[in-house]
Amino acid sequence: MVRLGTGIGWRPEIADDIARLPGIDWVEVVAENICPGHVPDALQRLRERGTTVVPHGVSLGLGGAERPAADRLTALAERAEALDAPLVTEHIAFVRAGGPLTASPAIEAGHLLPVPRTRDALDVLCENVRIAQEALPVPLALENIAALISWPGEEMTEGQFLAELVERTGVRLLIDVANLHTNHVNRGEDPAKALDELPTSAIAYVHVAGGVEKDGVWHDSHAHPVTQPVLDVLAELCARTAPPGVLLERDEDFPAAEELAGELAAIRAVTAAGAAAGVTDCRPAEAPDAPKAPDAPDASAGGAARQRLALTQTALLSALVAGTPAPEGFDRRRLRVQSKALTAKRAGVVAKVAPELPEILGDGYRPAFVRYADSRPMTGGYRRDALSFAEHLLADDEPGDPVARRRLTQWWRERSGPAPLAAGPAARLARRVRLALSGR
Repeated sequence: MVRLGTGIGWRPEIADDIARLPGIDWVEVVAENICPGHVPDALQRLRERGTTVVPHGVSLGLGGAERPAADRLTALAERAEALDAPLVTEHIAFVRAGGPLTASPAIEAGHLLPVPRTRDALDVLCENVRIAQEALPVPLALENIAALISWPGEEMTEGQFLAELVERTGVRLLIDVANLHTNHVNRGEDPAKALDELPTSAIAYVHVAGGVEKDGVWHDSHAHPVTQPVLDVLAELCARTAPPGVLLERDEDFPAAEELAGELAAIRAVTAAGAAAGVTDCRPAEAPDAPKAPDAPDASAGGAARQRLALTQTALLSALVAGTPAPEGFDRRRLRVQSKALTAKRAGVVAKVAPELPEILGDGYRPAFVRYADSRPMTGGYRRDALSFAEHLLADDEPGDPVARRRLTQWWRERSGPAPLAAGPAARLARRVRLALSGR
């Protein structure tokens, strides 16, 4: 197991601060934000100083019903090689649903959603993990995620689910203590129990992040300071094992470098206290450094299991992003909270990838986007979503202000090209917009 030390999530907004922060042993980058042939200069300089860089994927959807896409695995492998990374990480989550297994349109969540802790879901996940492990040039570690909602009829606790996943695949774990705290508040799950049940010897590293509680729901925002309850969960983990690495995550509302340094110091203090107590890695006789050969019955997840999982995940995601009825057994209030959170995140990311849209629309951007997204799931990524949003407004003769409408029309024309899509609803909408703009 690679000893990483203390790290921080690398983001362009704080690249200069990270370069000056003392005691940064390694950084983690969002894999999808890195182009192998054009590593940002600031990140390249860190590598030249000997700082380890770990790519952290967010789009594989290994917990989904479909097998992981070959092109996504290839892209993640390329980033691992470009960064000379000792490992890569992803999430135990699903991020899309629909498609051939359900004979329905494919839809994207734009977010990490929890998988049900059932035998079907575990069988599918294990096979997907094995496929990923074979395609990647370095070891894979998977992260437990935060959730606002619980699946009905679960058959295992989180710790049991993770332990069996490791036993059957040999995959390593990225334990996010902030996510354990989130699930404690939102789902009543005891972090200490989860830590007792999971195989600590499989931990590759640990995430620490901030969040905020609103109306009894904890939001894993990565935009707030790390709270004492999260540090308490980190202390619980460090009382059981010495983690090979601990990393601070921050994705929004970046504070001054001094505040980041203070949070890193608090993290180091907790890990040092565990070390002072004499905690070491208590490895079992057979440590999971390499995938175990699965038993014959586990060689692959049957098509029936994948289809059952596909149907349940599609029903849930459709309720969250397309306004279909809530599946039986779910907390409807929590589903509404999750749905609003997904729309808010979607609006925020579209504003980042297409900053001209909120500039053109002003205060009307978010209300207009919420109306657009209310029953229109994302199907092709955030850049395609931004274009579709503009097409929707123009088709409805919006915005009303003629200057803003001219600017939006120009923005759309510059980015849509002669044929944005060959077929499908988006293409039909684009053609409708072109006809409207041509006066026919």
